[in-house]
Amino acid sequence: MNRTTLLICICMSALFLGSCHNANKKAKDSTPLTESEKTTTPAETTPALAFDPATLPEEPVFELKTTEGTMVIKLYKDTPKHRDNFVKVSSVHYYDNLLFHRVINGFMIQCGDPDSRNAQPGQRLGSGGPGYTIPAEFVSTLTHKKGAIAAARTGGAANPQKASSGSQFYIVHSEDACRQLNGSYTVFGEVINGIDVIDKIATTPTGANDRPVTDIRIISILPVQN
Repeated sequence: MNRTTLLICICMSALFLGSCHNANKKAKDSTPLTESEKTTTPAETTPALAFDPATLPEEPVFELKTTEGTMVIKLYKDTPKHRDNFVKVSSVHYYDNLLFHRVINGFMIQCGDPDSRNAQPGQRLGSGGPGYTIPAEFVSTLTHKKGAIAAARTGGAANPQKASSGSQFYIVHSEDACRQLNGSYTVFGEVINGIDVIDKIATTPTGANDRPVTDIRIISILPVQN
């Protein structure tokens, strides 16, 4: 078994939770966070919304700032449930200061576990979330190309509907290695600028459970102002 095939087998088994609108219709926030969901956000220290979801276009564009550089990402209108959820959680600063907790060179980089915000060195991560899932939205034309953004999820018999994590997502580093995930994990966006940042994060040294030895964090996710 070559290294690429081995990576696919390992990651297919443990990934990802170790987790149409009319033309000109604007993207909007999905249902508000419940009280239990709010307990998993940093709302107590950052109570104000980062932005108003109602002002965003149908395919919103964000700057995803990390400690390794900035990526510009676009969310797809063809996966509205995932788009609206990402907008919702980003607007309440949910992703601020979270780690890229699982990084596999030649495969993908993963983040969105709220438990990673104050994680100790060596702490196992990958099980955290906001306490809900998003129904799968598989679109045949949205594939795991390099830079694709897809939702993490619990695998196996425990999740036969392949529902997505409410917060964890990954960004594809290698299209070849991730091709077998097409139709099994919802792709809901893509990196349109800053592919080099994916490469930089993907090639960082990692330790146990594929966690980077040196913490790599999301600083903020904010809409691009046109």
